[in-house]
Amino acid sequence: MRVLGLETSCDETAAAVVEDGRRVLSDVVSTQVDIHRRWGGVVPELASRNHVVQVMPVIDEALRRANVTLDDIDLIAVTSGPGLIGALMVGLQVAKGLSLARGIPFVGVNHLEGHLLAIRLLEDAPDPPFLGLVVSGGHTSLYEVRDFGEYRLLGSTRDDAAGEAYDKTAKVLGLPYPGGQPIDHLAQNGNPKAIRFPRALPGHNVFDFSFSGLKTAVLTHVRTHGVPEGQALADLCASFQEAVADSLTIKMVRAAKAHGLRKLVLCGGVAANSRLRALAQGRARGDGLELFLPPVRLCTDNGAMIAVAGYEQFRKGKRADMGLVANPAWRL
Repeated sequence: MRVLGLETSCDETAAAVVEDGRRVLSDVVSTQVDIHRRWGGVVPELASRNHVVQVMPVIDEALRRANVTLDDIDLIAVTSGPGLIGALMVGLQVAKGLSLARGIPFVGVNHLEGHLLAIRLLEDAPDPPFLGLVVSGGHTSLYEVRDFGEYRLLGSTRDDAAGEAYDKTAKVLGLPYPGGQPIDHLAQNGNPKAIRFPRALPGHNVFDFSFSGLKTAVLTHVRTHGVPEGQALADLCASFQEAVADSLTIKMVRAAKAHGLRKLVLCGGVAANSRLRALAQGRARGDGLELFLPPVRLCTDNGAMIAVAGYEQFRKGKRADMGLVANPAWRL
């Protein structure tokens, strides 16, 4: 079964063709980083307009790389939430149009479910149940994945998402948007113990996150000492990154143990961060848990993960109709 997955929830226009929910035939992503960088963050109106321009060329390229046509597609899976309402509407309307014109069934996919199921594209993919930690620019949430389509929220951020904290910290330090890569790069040569930044909500039975205090601590440090340069900048980046990775991984492991889950999945855009991946692997191994990490290319937004989630929905008998609307606040 060949699924065309479409993703337009934020600032990537993506399409992919995936066979039987496991084999990627093509995966095409058009990013808007250069468009939004001058503003220091995503501008929703610009994102929506760029999706309109890019979506059909991206779909055409995904079909071409997969060496298929729309006649070979059995299902269309499209992100219908959460995300930016205008951006979501572009992908959803295209999916509806293709479905109506070509008689192809379609399903709406929750963006977070896509991230959780991107791990299915690994050769040694875990079967449920497992614990999933979704970490991105807009989301930081812990889920118990009981089965495909069955999720229980165990904890989430009470304020800023981890990726948002990266972007805002980078802006304070005069680093380019998005902040994840430049901070990670500088941190490689820094001392993670140079500055003791706070870890919020430290309770053993609390699985929620908070990063607003960490963001404020960085701002206070900069206001007191000035914007650092050279080694001092590397030390600050390493210390900030350590605080984020420490908070995320310690709660991930605690939550898994508290709910009797032996398999862990770390996913979302921030899961591409080198320190987070290393610390998660070390802590999981130390507690006898098995950690599964998607390759970096599947951590950021992509159409393949949407195709996988759509495939699993379709197997369970779910279908969408022309009444489906975009839901920017869709809770998984």
